[in-house]
Amino acid sequence: MSKIKPPSSTKELPRAVIKQMTALATSGFGLVAALAWNNVIKETVDIYIKPLIGNNSGLISLIIYALLVTTLAILITFQLSKLEQKLQSFEQKFQQPKSKN
Repeated sequence: MSKIKPPSSTKELPRAVIKQMTALATSGFGLVAALAWNNVIKETVDIYIKPLIGNNSGLISLIIYALLVTTLAILITFQLSKLEQKLQSFEQKFQQPKSKN
């Protein structure tokens, strides 16, 4: 996530506020989505994994759950990093050169 720079003048203040609100809303919705996926993964482990290894296998189920969440986090982070690199190279490729007047 890029850092939000403070506005250089009061005219830019509304834009800075909008950027900050967007960043906060995005973070909030990201947390809600993560909690929803958390419940999906827990239910999946409870329904499909626990019956295979026994209902008294609390620690093993938690380890499987942790591995699933970690794998998902790594895959998503990797894909987002690749997307960010592509966007940066795209911006550099099509960035207008600054003219010297």
